[in-house]
Amino acid sequence: METDGQVVLVTGGVRGVGAGISRAFLREGAVVVACARRPADEPIVENGREVEFVACDIRDPDQVQQMIDDIVARHGRLDVLVNNAGGAPFALAADASPRFHSKIVELNLLAPLLVAQAANAVMQQQDAGGAIVNISSVSGSRPSPGTAAYGAAKAGIDNLTTSLAVEWAPRVRVNSVVVGLVRTELAHMHYGDDDGIAAVGATVPLGRMAVPEDIGNCAVFLASGKAAYVSGSTLTVHGGGERPAFLDAANADVPDISTSNTRA
Repeated sequence: METDGQVVLVTGGVRGVGAGISRAFLREGAVVVACARRPADEPIVENGREVEFVACDIRDPDQVQQMIDDIVARHGRLDVLVNNAGGAPFALAADASPRFHSKIVELNLLAPLLVAQAANAVMQQQDAGGAIVNISSVSGSRPSPGTAAYGAAKAGIDNLTTSLAVEWAPRVRVNSVVVGLVRTELAHMHYGDDDGIAAVGATVPLGRMAVPEDIGNCAVFLASGKAAYVSGSTLTVHGGGERPAFLDAANADVPDISTSNTRA
């Protein structure tokens, strides 16, 4: 994927989807720096390479700038930024406080913009430029009950991606990966026990939830020379999406599309 030897920063790159992204870049020979507020429980290692951890609150401009400066001082450049850090606990919009909503938008929209600004300033000065991959969510394009502010922030990320791709071209490419259901180490908190996780996976046309490496592989592609003419795009990675609810509610005598294409 032509990322061998590149310097890659993955925000939130030590757990969940972020760890899968870090592993994917390590496998392709990249130098991976992962930032988070606390390190992983165990080192992330692939092919004899280990993720470099940096403690950073990506909502703090001074910490972000110091992190970027340190990466450049240590490695001489920054080739790829993957804006992955984010998330939101379940909270009904009517019950959550204004401060809660503000913090969710800050983490999931304003912080990625802050990191992207600092990374772009470096990439614009490099002969080879750079690539930014924003990790978005299907919550940005469909109803997101219980995480309304998060969904709105991810919709903002998708729009931000297109705007930055225009502003920062031709030196820097900017794309986003729109992520669906992913099975991480915290899946049980959202979906229950193994039976619950399997039941949720069965609602996906491909028959399972993604694993973090599925997202990582797509991020590697968008950051690589294989996607040299791809910018301002969203790559949807959701296993085919969701089966429309009306198909289960209807009582017309039609074939079951979930099984009609299977072979004995």
